[in-house]
Amino acid sequence: MGTFYLSTPIYYVNALPHIGHSYTTIVADAIARYRRLSGDKVFFLTGTDEHGQNILQTAEEKGISAQEQADDVVSHYYELWRDLGISHDDFVRTTEPRHHAGVADIVARIDAADDFYVGKHEGWYCPSCETFYTEKELGADKTCPDHGRPTEWKSEENIFFRLSKYQEPLLDWYRSSPGPVQPATRSNEVMRFVESGLRDLSVSRAGLPWGVPFPGHEGQTVYVWLDALTNYLSALGLGGAAGEAGLLEEYWLSGAGPRVHLVGKDILRFHAVYWPAFLLSAGLPLPTTVWAHGWWLRDQRKVSKSVGNIVQLEPLIDRFGSDPVRYFLLRDMVFGQDASFSDEAFVDRFNSDLANDLGNTVSRLVKLSRTAYDGKTPPEACGDNPIKSAAEEAVKGYREAMDGFAFHKALSHLWRLLSEVNQYLVAREPWKSIGAGNTDSSVSRVLWNGLEGVRIVATGLLPVMPQVAQEVLAAVGTTDVPSDLSALEWGRTPLSVPLPESPQLFPRVDKKVFFSTEPDSAAVAKQQKNVGEEEMTDEITIDKFFETQLKVGTVTAAAAIPKAKKLLKIAVDLGEDEDRQLVAGVAEHYDPEDLVGKQIVVVANLKPVKLMGVESRGMMLAGSADGRPILIHPDSAVPPGTPVK
Repeated sequence: MGTFYLSTPIYYVNALPHIGHSYTTIVADAIARYRRLSGDKVFFLTGTDEHGQNILQTAEEKGISAQEQADDVVSHYYELWRDLGISHDDFVRTTEPRHHAGVADIVARIDAADDFYVGKHEGWYCPSCETFYTEKELGADKTCPDHGRPTEWKSEENIFFRLSKYQEPLLDWYRSSPGPVQPATRSNEVMRFVESGLRDLSVSRAGLPWGVPFPGHEGQTVYVWLDALTNYLSALGLGGAAGEAGLLEEYWLSGAGPRVHLVGKDILRFHAVYWPAFLLSAGLPLPTTVWAHGWWLRDQRKVSKSVGNIVQLEPLIDRFGSDPVRYFLLRDMVFGQDASFSDEAFVDRFNSDLANDLGNTVSRLVKLSRTAYDGKTPPEACGDNPIKSAAEEAVKGYREAMDGFAFHKALSHLWRLLSEVNQYLVAREPWKSIGAGNTDSSVSRVLWNGLEGVRIVATGLLPVMPQVAQEVLAAVGTTDVPSDLSALEWGRTPLSVPLPESPQLFPRVDKKVFFSTEPDSAAVAKQQKNVGEEEMTDEITIDKFFETQLKVGTVTAAAAIPKAKKLLKIAVDLGEDEDRQLVAGVAEHYDPEDLVGKQIVVVANLKPVKLMGVESRGMMLAGSADGRPILIHPDSAVPPGTPVK
């Protein structure tokens, strides 16, 4: 059993938590739960950043102390993390004495390396992110590149850190294998920044009463980022008594296991440049991975307090529970890329994936098994069938995707297995045999295979939807929650054990009711209809409405086909293990290089055909204007593989 250290950023307490904070923490929780099931000894850290000019200013505007401001916001984090089922091992606050001791320790180590000096600091300063920027980094009218707010010219005497000294060591670290900064696009950005030349960094602020006093320099406060970044070690015992540093040795100093920081892309520089430089100076090991994810967007802008487009998750949690929210965030964002949030997208995903695919499949199998076998699971198992091979393939893809933090792909593998289970049942129609009074061994094997496929899906969902996964497992006859991932192996559904009545997992949401400001009582009653009931008045299945599977894909490569005037060979990311190859007759109107990076709509379930000797596994959709193809695009970026409905 190895160790696995995992951290979120510590969140700033100038405002209440929103979707951005929740997303990173849900991702970390899914990783932590998965690694525990994989056999690792995990330390999962989160917390709050409570010092700095912004906190003091926010508190003064409210007429309260900075500590009261911090305590109030932290209470909301405690409550939200509980509601979201976050399984962190520690919650660190930068106002805690243990953290102050850790800051004093790392400052002493850097000072011993002679990497501090006193100098005059001048530059354009953004109070919102408490960062100095060069003039070329600023936006129009000298605005902050992140917040879009005007910066101010600032000049004061500070303590500087010799960041320039660590330019080459940092570049050597970036070039090591496997790359410590992920994804590769972010690593390239960081390398370009460092290669352009590092300037020494001011690591103190003068006259700021709310922060950690800089040891040995009266009137100076430790720069909020040197203060904040140290949380990753102060929570493990840095600066504590010898007996308090056991976690530090086990999870950081020994180098025995991964040390992973999850951060938003907007704070990557602090974690991938400043933090490792501080550690190099202090003689401490570096993180093994700094993983930068994208932003949740609303109206094509980053969700943030400063922009004013905050998305609070509490209403969705109150209405649907925490697990569907967790599922949506992990399913709809490709980790490392941006994604757009909308309530409508959430409801669509809830109805499609959870109510229809998972809820109806569980309900159908449980009802059929209870009817056929006197309220129990089938009496006979099956070890050689199409679902077993589909499950083994799904588990392999799921494990690889979870190991690589590709959560949307991991979930797509599980849902592909659900689809196989449904197609298997439709092809064999066990309800006809049961209706005729036939419950022989062939029926038993069909139903057991279906239950076993669902059991494997539910096991894979334990890191993502921990409560729902347990409910599904209990619904299909598995009462013991798996303690490790060996439960993903085929053959664990018990025979002839009691099954509870068909569960009401996901009441289908009527969108007209959900988005109505004044729903009538009849519509509300309809919204609460049990999703497990197959009959849906005034509703049809997606298969009846649209026989094809339409998905949004991102073009990753395009090239002309020799001797084919009209055809292009196109590679498209549909959220699957490998890109799809399509052949499209658009060469006369689109250059290959213009298509790369664009999102298109693809018919994803066409049988493969060969055109000019090149296989095409799908078809992209286009309108036609006077014979000219006009490709169809989503009006904002969505994750590859997003269904079109």
